[in-house]
Amino acid sequence: MNDAGSVKSFLRTKGLGLVAWLAGIVFFLPVAWMVLTSFHSETDAATNPPSFAAALTLDGYRDFFGAGGGLGPWPALINSAVASVASTLCVLLLALPAAYALSIRPVKKWTDVLFFFLSTKMLPVVAGLLPLYLFAKNTGFLDNIWLLVILYTSMNLPIAVWMMQSFLAEVPVAVIEAAQIDGARLPTVLARVVAPIALPGIAATALICFIFSWNELLFARVLTGVVAETAPVFLTGFITSQGLFLAKVCAASLVISLPVLAAGFAAQDKLVQGLSLGAVK
Repeated sequence: MNDAGSVKSFLRTKGLGLVAWLAGIVFFLPVAWMVLTSFHSETDAATNPPSFAAALTLDGYRDFFGAGGGLGPWPALINSAVASVASTLCVLLLALPAAYALSIRPVKKWTDVLFFFLSTKMLPVVAGLLPLYLFAKNTGFLDNIWLLVILYTSMNLPIAVWMMQSFLAEVPVAVIEAAQIDGARLPTVLARVVAPIALPGIAATALICFIFSWNELLFARVLTGVVAETAPVFLTGFITSQGLFLAKVCAASLVISLPVLAAGFAAQDKLVQGLSLGAVK
């Protein structure tokens, strides 16, 4: 009976592992195809059915780095980095005390407050696009990177508060009370007690906010022009009505995705720890 149970457990484990590998391969195939296409010429990339054995070339990357009037993608990448990093820092600075008030020192009807935060994400983004455009136009904020910082902060703040509330709920209250008995004020408690304990959750929240800001296209497309153009907007410039742009778009997509992939790889241990906080009581 024990042997039969061990065999079933072994087969179940191997079966789940096989399913996980198959799911990973399915999700990775489009990325692998994008990478391969980026090294093809435009003619070979546009063939139907696609040619797997087509000659490899770096023309797509040369066109990508040579675009933008000789400056290449660097101004757009810098704008995306500024908007993403600055908005993520602002989100963390605002979400940490808000999550503290909703978890460790909960206010009255804190569940209603959380629902209100989340309900702000239910409005379609395009519904607020015209008022934001008129506001930016009348205040001189069109084509200004700091407008995107403000918008990305407001967009990501509800999700950050929701996530960090569950992370901070795992912080032992006794540790905070001990720091307060020693005379630590609220900013010191947040910076030196709560933040180090909840660091994996904060890192997971920061990474998600960074990814959302880096990939945002709609606001950046409508509210920016030449000065504050971001990387996703720069990428769409390769799509033309004449066709034959697939290889350049794949090359641009790969290069623009590298900062997000690098950030995810660097913070993968913190991301796993943060997303698993609160899973086991």
